[in-house]
Amino acid sequence: MTNTDTAQTTALPLRSGTWAYDPFHSSVGFQIRHLGISKVRGHFGTFETELTVGETVGSIAVTATVQLASIDTGNPDRDAHVCSSDLLDVEKRPTMAFRSTRISGDGEDWTMEGELTIGDVTRPLSLAVEFGGVVDSAVDGRRHAGFEATGEIRRKEFGLDFAPGVLGDVVKINLDLQFVEPQ
Repeated sequence: MTNTDTAQTTALPLRSGTWAYDPFHSSVGFQIRHLGISKVRGHFGTFETELTVGETVGSIAVTATVQLASIDTGNPDRDAHVCSSDLLDVEKRPTMAFRSTRISGDGEDWTMEGELTIGDVTRPLSLAVEFGGVVDSAVDGRRHAGFEATGEIRRKEFGLDFAPGVLGDVVKINLDLQFVEPQ
């Protein structure tokens, strides 16, 4: 049995059920190169995600939906342009959605495979995941679990190829997510 096979049957430190995300302690961020010499960073302010946990790693499912019009790069004029038909075209593509298909790993090295959909284009996405742990919150008395995930997509693969040479093709994704244990 390989490490990946072992991970699929490993018991989890998370209670079975659907964990709701904590919107006050979660973020969906990104960065992209501008003119090849610097990076523009931003985040999406409106999103939902859900973590469903079974008895083993192989039974975990993660889904997320991001409202693309909620982009915030710190520059409202740039955000309006990114939302226009030149790039994201939020009139035609209002959301970006993720659905996990497999989680594998061992120790501290975990990978979540899934499918990312922007508009009518779906492509595979691999995320490196770091499990931050589980803690009882003094604020609400419930258990919270934290995760950080990173990955990258290529704009061209999603038909978002506006301004090559001005904007890089690679968009790096940074997720910090906190989930609350089901009652």
